[in-house]
Amino acid sequence: MDELDILKKDWNTTKADHKKLTVNDIYPMLRKKSSSIVKTLFYISIAELVFWILINTLPYFYSAEYKAKLEAIYTNETVLTIITMFTYVVIIFFSYLLYKSYKSISVTDSAKRLMENILKTRKVIKYYVFYNLVMAGASLIVGFYYALHNDPKVTHQLATFGDTKMMLVLVFLILFTCIFILVIWLFYKLIYGLLLKRLNRNYTELKKLEL
Repeated sequence: MDELDILKKDWNTTKADHKKLTVNDIYPMLRKKSSSIVKTLFYISIAELVFWILINTLPYFYSAEYKAKLEAIYTNETVLTIITMFTYVVIIFFSYLLYKSYKSISVTDSAKRLMENILKTRKVIKYYVFYNLVMAGASLIVGFYYALHNDPKVTHQLATFGDTKMMLVLVFLILFTCIFILVIWLFYKLIYGLLLKRLNRNYTELKKLEL
């Protein structure tokens, strides 16, 4: 039980004429905890940006085989570059919004403003997760398309398939895409969901203080 939980317990057992002082004690702690949560979310977004940069650049520069295969599949490098740069821009913009939320929560002196900032942060996280799920599916579809049409080994193998085998391949690709998106969703549910749950708890406590 942290200091805030102890204060809330004391608040529930305190006489009505002393509750105002306790509310004034609880609010700064809620603000501090909310600020800390959003700050953690910001650091996670930065770590994610670094992670994707490393994943996309290291194999390309340090593996000649990977580079050659990638160039063979994506004959139009512009498409790959646009997708990659767009992904980075979105993550940077998302990180900026979280940093802005962190700064706003750190200096706000109003419970109502704090509640508004928490709601904005929740929306930013939800939109970002939704974007990543859409992009994960779109990236797989684009990757499959280029692989099926431009990879010599794959196209040669598919040329020997009949209608039944081609149908099985399509079903497999659809199932693989759905499972991949589900795994991404579970990842974000674990990473961001736990922090959002704590942020929602702070929002609920603020609503009680406003009554």
